[in-house]
Amino acid sequence: MIRKLLIANRGEIACRVIRTARRMGIATVAVHSEADAGALHVRLADEAVAIGPAPAAQSYIAIDRVMEAIRASGADAVHPGYGFLSENPRFAEALQAEGIAFVGPPVKAIEAMGDKITSKKIAAEAGVSTVPGYMGLIGDADEAARIAGEIGYPVMIKASAGGGGKGMRIAWDEAEAREGFESSRSEAASSFGDDRIFIEKFVTQPRHIEIQVLADTHGTCLYLGERECSIQRRNQKVVEEAPSPFLDAATRKAMGEQAVALAQAVGYASAGTVEFIVDGDRNFYFLEMNTRLQVEHPVTELVTGIDLVEQMIRVAAGERLSFGQEDVRLTGWAIENRLYAEDPYRGFLPSIGRLTRYRPPAERAAGPMLDAGTWHGEAGTGETAIRNDTGVFEGGEISMFYDPMIAKLCSWGPDRASAIETMRGALDAFEVEGIGHNLPFLAAVMDHPRFVSGELTTAFIAEEWPDGFDGVALPEGELRRVAAAAAAMNRVAEIRRTRVSGRLGNHERKVGDDWVVVIDRAEWPVRVAAGPGGADVTFDGGVTLRVEGDWTPGQSLARLVVDGAPLVLKVGKATGGFRLRSRGADLRVHVYTPRQAELARLMPEKIAPDTSRQLLCPMPGMLVKLNVGPGDEVQEGQALCIVEAMKMENMLRAERQGVVAAVNAAPGDSLAVDEVILEFE
Repeated sequence: MIRKLLIANRGEIACRVIRTARRMGIATVAVHSEADAGALHVRLADEAVAIGPAPAAQSYIAIDRVMEAIRASGADAVHPGYGFLSENPRFAEALQAEGIAFVGPPVKAIEAMGDKITSKKIAAEAGVSTVPGYMGLIGDADEAARIAGEIGYPVMIKASAGGGGKGMRIAWDEAEAREGFESSRSEAASSFGDDRIFIEKFVTQPRHIEIQVLADTHGTCLYLGERECSIQRRNQKVVEEAPSPFLDAATRKAMGEQAVALAQAVGYASAGTVEFIVDGDRNFYFLEMNTRLQVEHPVTELVTGIDLVEQMIRVAAGERLSFGQEDVRLTGWAIENRLYAEDPYRGFLPSIGRLTRYRPPAERAAGPMLDAGTWHGEAGTGETAIRNDTGVFEGGEISMFYDPMIAKLCSWGPDRASAIETMRGALDAFEVEGIGHNLPFLAAVMDHPRFVSGELTTAFIAEEWPDGFDGVALPEGELRRVAAAAAAMNRVAEIRRTRVSGRLGNHERKVGDDWVVVIDRAEWPVRVAAGPGGADVTFDGGVTLRVEGDWTPGQSLARLVVDGAPLVLKVGKATGGFRLRSRGADLRVHVYTPRQAELARLMPEKIAPDTSRQLLCPMPGMLVKLNVGPGDEVQEGQALCIVEAMKMENMLRAERQGVVAAVNAAPGDSLAVDEVILEFE
């Protein structure tokens, strides 16, 4: 068995590999850039080796730097995680040359599947269904436009190397094909050092469903069911689940067998994923094979009880798989939500900064992973499970240099409904402060009728939030429950204030029973009456809701029971009330006396400043390209500049016609949020 394992990665996946290695009794070595010197994966590993400056090209994907760390640590095996060097055949070759075990597939398999053009040819020869397209390399935008026209719009323009949604664009006409080709090539070159591009037909009404395969070096290759990954934004997965709510047993078997056939065709060993696009009639087409561990592997682990990292390590050590296809069982349902450092209210643009508060919900075990003895966190029993794979901690810094994903929150239940409900509660209990994050959006997805019904396509987010995400509007019944909770919590806070020490004698303040709860200008006059273990809140009209809980002022999370049902609220301070967040809604709640409410109605409303004549940087990042100068006339929708942040290029466009009056930044400048790039006349 492997003695010392170096993890050539960072963040949550490095922490994830360390946990399994520790359980197996294997010593671990972390590598880190200068920016990650205090990172969680460095703290968790038995040893740590610095490998260079913050940019990944000078550290995490610098093969010579990683090889030096391997030699210095004496590691006899390397797990590459995902991203970075995980699918780089040159890295696998370098390890092989020095007799270091690579916890991944053979070099030839990486080469064959790492090139999307070659992989499609091999897939077709292996009898795997493939999407129509042009498999040759494309030289320039003119050729891209010609080929796209021959295939027929819409088309998908994709980088031959890499993944994670980088270097991918959908084009619906010739102009978009030209622009998409240039953007994809530039993004692919900066992300993967490989600017080769190909084009294929874009399947309408598509679902993204992938098959997990696992193979050893002794000829055994299995499929471990599928993962539904259709909820994507900018071609990057946001929510995944296993199994898929769309597949039937026959389609699952056919897709699994084709995935195995492809893996065997390239002599695959280790864990890998074969991705398919599936149309509304359950026709499926091969997209690509990822020759590594997937980000979303936890949902497969939760429904099968198989620790994929452990199996990868055992295969790398030359062991046979200890189970066969007939032993693979899919039990219950698992859902994964990716927590990103991004601001959903600003077009999901990356957010950086310090995590002033980071409190995930408590993990608990249940289901196949607990039964198999492979649970990675606190062991417990129950009907549902919560798992959080993370690589950050409270007080840590979210850097602009790396991927914005900071955690993967997973739930498991005996069926899909229970897994969804468990996830809803976990999202409500997840406390994150200091950065923009997508917890409100994830909560909105979990409550969306289309998600609940399983009617998904890869266009789900674009179709349901075409103008961007601007928050969640709670239904009236839920708002009433929040109002009742706020009134009861305010009473607790007011009573505490009356008991502050050092008061003048005979100046005791009485806490009244009548209050007015104001949520987004909607007023709820209530009467609050204390009772054993809680309070009764009576609204105008005579409706009374019982509020129970042990919340005390200062606690940032309130776990209550309102009207007989659980209600979890994130609680923040606000003048005259609270900032309450629940089920994706962010509410400013004021609790006034009747006289205060009367006066509050007379307060003027603050008007936001006019920024319509400015182009503001919507995220922290670097200006990499500027297309206009002073005096230039611009049209609505015209590309003005490109800002790069967290490995993604973001095109900023003109919102209306105008003339550039001033340019306040130059390519290469690092920009802050809302920094003025251009001014218009």
